Amino acid sequence: MSTSGYLLRPSSPDDLPDLERFGAASAFGVNSLPSDRERLRQKLLLSQQSFQAKDDPSGEERYLFVLEDRATGRVIGTSGIAATAGFHDRFYSYRNEYLVHASEALGEVHRLHTLHLCHDLTAYTLLTSFYIEPEYEHTLAPQLLSRARLLFIAEYADRFSDRIAAESPGLCDELGHCPFWDAVGRRFFNMDYPQIEQLCEGRSKSFIADLMPHSPVYVPLLPEAAQWSLGQLHPDAELPFSILLDEGFEAETYLDIFDGGPIVESRLPLIKTIRNGWHGPLQTAADTPAGSPYLIVKPGLEDFRATIAPATLGSEGLSVPETVASLLQTQAGATVRAAPLKLG
Repeated sequence: MSTSGYLLRPSSPDDLPDLERFGAASAFGVNSLPSDRERLRQKLLLSQQSFQAKDDPSGEERYLFVLEDRATGRVIGTSGIAATAGFHDRFYSYRNEYLVHASEALGEVHRLHTLHLCHDLTAYTLLTSFYIEPEYEHTLAPQLLSRARLLFIAEYADRFSDRIAAESPGLCDELGHCPFWDAVGRRFFNMDYPQIEQLCEGRSKSFIADLMPHSPVYVPLLPEAAQWSLGQLHPDAELPFSILLDEGFEAETYLDIFDGGPIVESRLPLIKTIRNGWHGPLQTAADTPAGSPYLIVKPGLEDFRATIAPATLGSEGLSVPETVASLLQTQAGATVRAAPLKLG
């Protein structure tokens, strides 16, 4: 399989039709792209401004990337980064905790699962907006789409937190029935899950927390379907979730306040792509022998580029075919970041 036909780059306003297509094709509640054309346009403009902010970034930047299949010229996926979760408002989630209740007189000890509303993840950097066209799910494209963002964060570490998180959508059927929301959130908002999702598209969830109970939610008191749904994934979210788990992200502590889906989190230095990453000069040759597949990124803001290609790492740098340097719009001697595709 060719590994150098995919290119990740910053999005531009010209990508609006593709983002509309992705939003329309996504299962309900899975994609974080707004469904409204004008709000999508604003999302693209904010991303463009974020990439253009070369000095003194504020922390409210949101970067959106798109993935091209160069063989067809099509945009086939998107992914993003929110520099600071809860920049304008606190970023709420539920934290899994266990309380021990004991009665010496009865000789009973019970360990009870509870959910505590918290804003522990405020100021984390969030990985967002992952979407890949279904026919590319079993190629290397999803790896590039998800993991190249991590090398972008490493390159511009002053723009981001060293603590990274990502929300994963929980269980919801095609009609918008969500067991967790129906058991908890709906009782305080009197709205169905589709209504609250539409209300929150692209907005902070802090107003949800304003009306939610701040006392612990005792999980054993919830309906069985809601209990079972906690930490469960929507089937369409399994691919991006598995990529992040392979990177070493943890998924045991936090849950989404809407649907109870898992939120993964990690420290940047502990992520495998970062831990195994390399930074140095690029070497090119027309007859460079095929090596192991690497994630390779050309640093830059507006001209950031990333691909997957065979490469050989030696004392003089990372050697790749000239066609790879051309795809990245760079040349021999330029500094790049890279990481083995295979996670160690």
